[in-house]
Amino acid sequence: MGKNDFLTPKAIANRIKAKGLQKLRWYCQMCQKQCRDENGFKCHCMSESHQRQMQIFGQNPDRILSGYSEEFEQNFLELMKRSHRFSRVAATVVYNEFIHDRHHVHMNSTQWATLTEFVKYLGRTGKCKVEETPKGWFITYIDRDSETIFKEKMKNKRIKLDMVEEEKQEKEIQKQIEKAEQLKMPLESEENSKQPVTKELNLESGVKIGFTLGGGNVAKGESSNNARLVFEEEENENKKKNEEKENSGRKNALEELMRKRRR
Repeated sequence: MGKNDFLTPKAIANRIKAKGLQKLRWYCQMCQKQCRDENGFKCHCMSESHQRQMQIFGQNPDRILSGYSEEFEQNFLELMKRSHRFSRVAATVVYNEFIHDRHHVHMNSTQWATLTEFVKYLGRTGKCKVEETPKGWFITYIDRDSETIFKEKMKNKRIKLDMVEEEKQEKEIQKQIEKAEQLKMPLESEENSKQPVTKELNLESGVKIGFTLGGGNVAKGESSNNARLVFEEEENENKKKNEEKENSGRKNALEELMRKRRR
C-alpha cells in the first residue's frame, strides 16, 4: 500500500479527527483551514497560499474585517431567530450551538475579541435584550420582521385610539357635570330668595319684647266688620285684665312694705 493511501488507518484517523471541532486559535479564516496542532498552524502560515491571502487582506483590512463581523452577526442572529425566538437563553448556549458548524465565521476574525463584547454590542444596538446575572449573560431575541413590526404598529395604534376615546368620554362627562351645576345655581338662588331671612336679636336681660300678629286678608263686607269687632272686644277685655293684675300687684307690694315697717 502507498504511504498516503485513502483507506489506511492513519488516513481514516486523520479524517475522523478533522470532523470534530478543533481549537479556535489554530484556524485560519482567510484560508478557511483548520489545523490540528500548533505545528500544523505554523506550517500553514509559511505556505504560499496563506501568504497570498495575507497580501489580499493587507490591501483593505478594514473592509474584510467588517465583512466577517457582519457575517458573524447575521448568522448568530439567524440562529437566535430560528432556535430561540421567544425565549431567554444564556449567551454561551447560543454560541456553543453556533460553533457546531465547522465552517462558521470564527470570532477571532471579527471586531469582537470576546463573547461578552459581542453580547454588549447586541444590547447597545437594540437587536437583543441583554441581562447580566450571576450565572452569566442572558439574551432575548427582539423580532424585527416586517410582519411583527406591522403588528406592533397596529397594536400601538389601537392603544392610542382607546386613549383618545377615553379622553373624549371624560370631557363629555365633565361638560355634563358643568351644565348640571349651572342649572342648579339659579334654582338654589330662587329657593334662598323665597326663604325668610332670620336675624338673631341680642337683647339685654329685663327688656320686654312685644309681638304683633299680622292677620291674613279679610273678606270685604259685613264679615270683615264683625271680625274686627270681635278682636276689639277681646283686646279690651285683655287690657282690663292686665290693668287689674297690675293694680293688685301694686297693692300687694304696698301691703308688704307696710307690714315690714310695722315689724
